[in-house]
Amino acid sequence: MVCLEPHRVHAGGRTKPAEGLPSEDLLAQVLSDLPKGPTKWIVDDLSAPALLLKDFVELPAGTEAKDAFFRWRYAHHLALDAPQSVQALEVEEASWLLVGMPELLRESWLQLALRLGRPIHSLLPRWLWIYNRLAPSLQAPGLLLSLAPDRDGNCTGTLAAWGRTLTLLRQWGDPAAPGTWMEERVAPTIAFLQREDRAPKELFVWGARDWPEGPLATRILPFEIPAQEAL
Repeated sequence: MVCLEPHRVHAGGRTKPAEGLPSEDLLAQVLSDLPKGPTKWIVDDLSAPALLLKDFVELPAGTEAKDAFFRWRYAHHLALDAPQSVQALEVEEASWLLVGMPELLRESWLQLALRLGRPIHSLLPRWLWIYNRLAPSLQAPGLLLSLAPDRDGNCTGTLAAWGRTLTLLRQWGDPAAPGTWMEERVAPTIAFLQREDRAPKELFVWGARDWPEGPLATRILPFEIPAQEAL
């Protein structure tokens, strides 16, 4: 397991400090400390932004045309200029999750890991990794906060909501304190979902040691990255 966060890199049960995206030298050092073989990478949510498309009844015919449409929609919605590598996952009928990152960045990581004999088997944003781990045990509609705290205790990250499947996704790159997250981000989302008759029952928080009280039962998830995980 390799996990990249804004201020640190976790790999093989060890943590090294970093500033922003880790340098190639730091990644090479981290990867060289791991056993040879395929690796699973978890990256910060803002390194691989996600977009949830709903109610898309008609899509272009053919795989290439559909992929081109998803790349265009992703870059246009997020106002991105650099070419993006985009993966489209069908959540349910007429609903798609798009996850992407700059092509040059993704390719540089793929080639580095391959050269060092630790090829990347999967590369996921942190929120999706957490959501996938939670999914088998989810019995009721809920919210997930996937947070990356800075040295001042403010956080960037993702808010994801689900009912029967993933229903809403919001991401913020401007750091905010936990209280601000609750007042300006979580509370309005809860109110919106209540109006839509999709009221969440529980809030899961990853990336914080504690969290302000709110209208939902809150579960603080273990703030840990495993050294290994099944591919």
